[in-house]
Amino acid sequence: MAEGPWTTEVRYVTGAHKGETSRAEACRPAHKRSASGTRTALRAAAAFRFGKYGYEGTSVRDIAGDVGVDAALVYRYFGSKEALFNDVSGTGKIFEPLLSEPVEAIPDWFCALLMGPPREGDFPHPVLSVLRSSGRDEAVARLRADFTEVFSQRLAARLGGPDADLRAELLAAWMLGTSLMRSEIRPPALAAAPDATLERYLRAGIEVLLGPAPGESEETAGAEGEGHCVCGNRPDAG
Repeated sequence: MAEGPWTTEVRYVTGAHKGETSRAEACRPAHKRSASGTRTALRAAAAFRFGKYGYEGTSVRDIAGDVGVDAALVYRYFGSKEALFNDVSGTGKIFEPLLSEPVEAIPDWFCALLMGPPREGDFPHPVLSVLRSSGRDEAVARLRADFTEVFSQRLAARLGGPDADLRAELLAAWMLGTSLMRSEIRPPALAAAPDATLERYLRAGIEVLLGPAPGESEETAGAEGEGHCVCGNRPDAG
């Protein structure tokens, strides 16, 4: 089963914080990284630390130490701690692949993203890097902007029909809420649900949101708005 996009590249990065032993040290490759590989490793370490400890609880030295490079290299590649935070806390690029999927394949995409048992040591949920960073109002605003662009605008335009923007945002809310519950909160029923059962419910809800509200049409909506009883418009109504 496919894993979430935030788990594949960075699971090995745990870092050392307040006495913790870094597993990243043991998993660090012996050969010298390319500049691109070092940037990727720094992003992974930063994403983990910001997600787990928040902005204030993470230092550039910690991030560099996880990767085995000098802190000066972080500034060279990213400019500042804040710029690195902004780089890894943006979610727009995570959901970009969704926009290239045919609408009928969206349930497959979401299920692949959400399925699979949660495991200890997985990379923290991406939104936690914002929620755990007090005073990062600009990051919350950017998170909102990312979701507005991907879901409220671009995905909604592809869905069409009544309340397309609301339906697209509900898809985002359900996806984020479900992934956060499964990866971080882990309530017993959701954590123990068989994949087939979970997928059945996920698909049912996603497919409802991909189309207009069941049983509603512009004609019936208009009739209700004028205060008429819809049943009274039937030819056989008395």
